[in-house]
Amino acid sequence: MTDSKKTEKYVPEKECRRDFPSGIGAVSLYIHIPFCLKKCRYCDFLSGPQTQQQRERYVQALVREIRGQKDCPPGTPVDTVFFGGGTPSVLTMDQIGRILDAARENFSFLPDAEISLEMNPGTADPGKLLAFRQAGINRLSIGVQSMHDEELRLLGRIHSAEQAREAFVMARDAGFDNISIDLMSALPGQTFDSWADSLRQAVEWKPEHISAYSLIIEPGTPFFDLFEKGKLPALPDEETDREMYHYTRRFLAQHGYARYEISNYALPGRACRHNCGYWTGHPYLGLGIGAASYVNGTRFSNTADLEDYIQKMAVYGPAGQPSMEGIRREIHVLTRQEKMEEFMFLGLRMTEGVSVADFTARFKKTLDEVYGDVIRGHIAKGLIERSEDGLRLTERGTDLSNYVMSDYLM
Repeated sequence: MTDSKKTEKYVPEKECRRDFPSGIGAVSLYIHIPFCLKKCRYCDFLSGPQTQQQRERYVQALVREIRGQKDCPPGTPVDTVFFGGGTPSVLTMDQIGRILDAARENFSFLPDAEISLEMNPGTADPGKLLAFRQAGINRLSIGVQSMHDEELRLLGRIHSAEQAREAFVMARDAGFDNISIDLMSALPGQTFDSWADSLRQAVEWKPEHISAYSLIIEPGTPFFDLFEKGKLPALPDEETDREMYHYTRRFLAQHGYARYEISNYALPGRACRHNCGYWTGHPYLGLGIGAASYVNGTRFSNTADLEDYIQKMAVYGPAGQPSMEGIRREIHVLTRQEKMEEFMFLGLRMTEGVSVADFTARFKKTLDEVYGDVIRGHIAKGLIERSEDGLRLTERGTDLSNYVMSDYLM
């Protein structure tokens, strides 16, 4: 949706805000750590192994970006922070601490701010986890992926199932009472029974949150190359994939985990606030290479080149702050129509769906005025249903969610 004609017109407004009932404006921070010990065979994220020296150079550049960013004014309230990657837990506690210190100096963290960090079980260490918790990180997202070693080896993970369990115990011992674990279904060679067993073991751990994703084989990954050459073990067929998904929802519900988004389940009150912001149009500022932002109705991202990012962040302007020149990429000011489209196709990802009242308040038109024909067609096909205050996907609509959501793009 990038509009090159609008690129040069982008000027950050004086505030980043979302209006809450209290009247407080806030923004979420996404901090990208593009490092891992070993690239997984299915991963197409902007990440890879780097030396300790390169990691330190990057952290220094990241701290400079935080201090020099001009998209949000000093003291902007922050309600969530998410360290994503890559594997943020490969950094030292000193490095994570410096990043958090810079963020706290330049923003105003709300007292109940959710501060999440992604962790690979292969990087878990009792001392580091305790230090993370003492630094203010209050939510961990642990990339378990599978409870079966043969599946983990095929994925190229650096940990075993037992190491994942030990990492979870370490996190609990360090004082973390808000832990999410990631699991992946529809893996090559995976059976319905092995997936069901991974879920069974997961609920025995009693994490507060479970993300259950179906594998997508992305171009440019080793998995894609193996798949193209016919050398990848057979993937579960479409019927088994759907059976896995429906079983996941039923099984986790029986154990107290409510599905609140297509692939995410949580105990009461433990939905990931940061990710909920993405689906509800909450402003977020991305920091680090390739990090995407949505601020003041404008989407933009940082350069994805590590060395380019480090070098540009070393250039200072006349005021003694990093110039930020050339860091931003793909700047696009959303039109009113695009904002309505995003409201629909992002909001419908959530189990609660989209709110009629919120749509009307934002756009001064009702849902039926803008999407009446599409809505009536989807209701007639059993793809969406009316809720108390809006629209939500039915179970059939969830199975066909990509098709449903595409109908709201004009």
